[in-house]
Amino acid sequence: MPAKMHFSLLVALLMASSSPAVLGKNLKYRIYEEQRVGSVIARLSEDVADVLAKLPYPYVRFRAMQRGNSPLLVVNEDTGEISIGAKIDREQLCQKNLNCSVEFDVITLPTEHLQLFHIEVEVLDINDNAPQFSRSLIPIEISESAAVGTRIPLDSAFDPDVGENSLHTYSLSANDFFTIEVRTRTDGAKYAELIVVRELDRELKSSYELQLTASDMGVPQRSGSSILKISISDSNDNSPAFEQQSYIIQLLENSPVGTLLLDLNATDPDEGANGKIVYSFSSHVSPKIIETFKIDSERGHLTLFKQVDYEITKSYEIDVQAQDLGPNSIPAHCKIIIKVVDVNDNKPEININLMSPGKEEISYIFEGDPVDSFVALVRVQDKDSGLNGEIVCKLHGHGHFKLQQSYENNYLILTNATLDREKRSEYSLTVIAEDKGTPSLSTVKHFIVQISDINDNPPHFQRSRYELAISENNSPGAFITTVTATDPDLGENGQVTYTILESFILGSSITTYVTIDPSNGGIYALRNFDHEEVSQITFVVEARDGGSPKQLVSNTTVVLTIIDENDNVPVVIGPALRNNTAEISIPKGAESGFHVTRIRAIDRDSGVNAELSCSIVAGNEENIFVIDPRSCDIHTNVSMESVPYTEWELSVVIQDKGNPQLHTKVLLKCMIFEYAESVTSTTKTPGSQESLDVSMIIIISLGAICAVLLVIMVLFATRCNREKKDTRSYNCRVAESTYQHHPKRPSRQIHKGDITLVPTINGTLPIRSHHRSSPSSSPTLERGQMGSRQSHNSHQSLNSLVTISSNHVPENFSLELTHATPAVEVSQLLSMLHQGQYQPRPSFRGNKYSRSYRYALQDMDKFSLKDSGRGDSEAGDSDYDLGRDSPIDRLLGEGFSDLFLTDGRIPADISNLPPTNR
Repeated sequence: MPAKMHFSLLVALLMASSSPAVLGKNLKYRIYEEQRVGSVIARLSEDVADVLAKLPYPYVRFRAMQRGNSPLLVVNEDTGEISIGAKIDREQLCQKNLNCSVEFDVITLPTEHLQLFHIEVEVLDINDNAPQFSRSLIPIEISESAAVGTRIPLDSAFDPDVGENSLHTYSLSANDFFTIEVRTRTDGAKYAELIVVRELDRELKSSYELQLTASDMGVPQRSGSSILKISISDSNDNSPAFEQQSYIIQLLENSPVGTLLLDLNATDPDEGANGKIVYSFSSHVSPKIIETFKIDSERGHLTLFKQVDYEITKSYEIDVQAQDLGPNSIPAHCKIIIKVVDVNDNKPEININLMSPGKEEISYIFEGDPVDSFVALVRVQDKDSGLNGEIVCKLHGHGHFKLQQSYENNYLILTNATLDREKRSEYSLTVIAEDKGTPSLSTVKHFIVQISDINDNPPHFQRSRYELAISENNSPGAFITTVTATDPDLGENGQVTYTILESFILGSSITTYVTIDPSNGGIYALRNFDHEEVSQITFVVEARDGGSPKQLVSNTTVVLTIIDENDNVPVVIGPALRNNTAEISIPKGAESGFHVTRIRAIDRDSGVNAELSCSIVAGNEENIFVIDPRSCDIHTNVSMESVPYTEWELSVVIQDKGNPQLHTKVLLKCMIFEYAESVTSTTKTPGSQESLDVSMIIIISLGAICAVLLVIMVLFATRCNREKKDTRSYNCRVAESTYQHHPKRPSRQIHKGDITLVPTINGTLPIRSHHRSSPSSSPTLERGQMGSRQSHNSHQSLNSLVTISSNHVPENFSLELTHATPAVEVSQLLSMLHQGQYQPRPSFRGNKYSRSYRYALQDMDKFSLKDSGRGDSEAGDSDYDLGRDSPIDRLLGEGFSDLFLTDGRIPADISNLPPTNR
């Protein structure tokens, strides 16, 4: 074969696609048949480079959408090379059709920007078949009386090739009596007719053998031959004659078997056997005609013996002969052309190519794919012609999909919306193809579109905040609750794992308090919770799915409240206890209602578990004492002077209101003490010497304090004299009266620990005392220097103390002490102040609290006692010390010590008092 048959001819035709979303292109190629398997006939990557250049991907793949198990042409997915996959025999593929091609579709992958190419490969014929006759010997009988010009049709040769390679002409070996004429049938087939060119004479020659050759025009030229054996018979004068030389019949393809097509009526004027006509098909008709039609030899009726199909054969050409039975009869020939008329007897065919090899009725597509994503390729066809073969294709099932025609009878099924598997995971689609014939025929084909899952849904908690409660003292490992998050995705995309995000409580990781089951969200306690340590635990639970490539998470907050239980007993913090016992001193002169002490207790629990109440359970059978159950204040119920006992042991129970109730029991040892005893002898004893030493120290300390106060008084008096000249001096009493009811100033309770006692001169000037003065820091005075000065200072200090103390007692309490008044009530006054029965009256000036005592000063800030800055000084405050002596106690003690001489004797003005008044 020439070299041009070993490569393909490429012709690319560009066709604009009917779809705005999918570009299409028709590509046409030509190849010769019988080429070697594997030969490359085209390269799509080069032929459609202009289309591929518009795609966003640098690399695409090609997928052939072909029917059949062994395609004649194959497409390399990576390079797009189209090669021969199986031997192509054009004659077997297309028979005698002039146009022979292999058509299929190729799409690009991935399908986000789908490109569709329709490939049409025309198979060109090569001259690989020689014309052949059905018989190698063709017998022909001709009467000698045959006239010049008599025509006898000869067998046709068959050449399966087409075009120039098909049968082109016939030739007859050289002779003087016969020639041939090549003629063409309506279907394009060529045949030869034998023509008598000279009169025959049987007596001269009774038979002839001529070679009939059929040849084509292929390269190289091929031919076939058959021997014509012509016998010359004796003549019959008249031959039968047909009414017409040819007939044309229209035959509906759905005509039933036995339908009468034609009643042949040939006539022969001869009589007898020479005039009796017999009808038959010509000897050269094809077997296909003999199988399809039947002719009655006697009557000449041509009937349908087998149902015809327009889609297989559109027309038939039948040669019929009529011959009489006389000797040397010459048959008459008639041509019958039967044209098959198409009827709508074929339903449209639907072929759906899906992107799921192995499952012809299921197509898979991922949720979230964009609109116009490729789903399937649909090809419809109808074997009928005309309106019977025109098809209308429709898609039914759901509006999320659409049918889009690409070219001719090819359609694309695309998505019409973004799909969500969680809303719907499967769609059933129906393709309906209906022709336009009468009546119309239709075909229905179903297939399923399954939506593949992607990880597009994070886990979702039922609540964004879980508020729970658990009692304290739980056992470790106790189940608390379960938090559940749901994920509608499938597989690992919907598999939720729970974790607790790291946080800290009191410096400890949250994972030391609680834990969570990662598989089901069950939350468990890891320790014994203590409400007093932490009352509320807040943490965040994270739910994470197992999706890929990115995991999705969501959070919820869990607030765990620790419910208090009554697991703490009350603890007494005052008075000071030793072995759960406290000693309480009560002055002999205490009257009914005297405040003995207050039991201060705390309970670490909360709510009713921390509400305390006190009661005396033993030692108070005679009801000498009463106790306030709420404040736990103990008062005398009778005058102590009328009680014959001097000691009591009170058993007091402090209990909370929890369930069950917890309590603490304390023992109070109450003892009566007298203020002072008369000194009847100045004889020194070891005991009196010790008392003397103590008294001496107290007197020296008080003297030193008074000296310092005197210096301060002088300085203050000097300053006041200067400021009296200023008419705009500040009137403290007016300021106090004006601001006392200031609406924006909060009320403040002044406790006895805030009071600073100061001595007064003439009852008018308070001077701040120096609390830190001690006997060691005071100048040491000799006994000889203590004379009247000491007595004067003692009376002056006592007068100051009594004056200050009187400022803090109720107005209805009458107590008058002067320089000449004995100090018989000093002990009682000291006891009252010590027990905190009389509170100082705070004065407010400017933005400060000043602990002054009824006296107006021009500059009070110099002598006021500043607050600690921490609020009211209650029990438990940082500036409150239970074991610290208050300034009142120290100064009252110092003032009381001035009543004694340095040698421990009572001054005369006191010692002369009756014992009952001491």
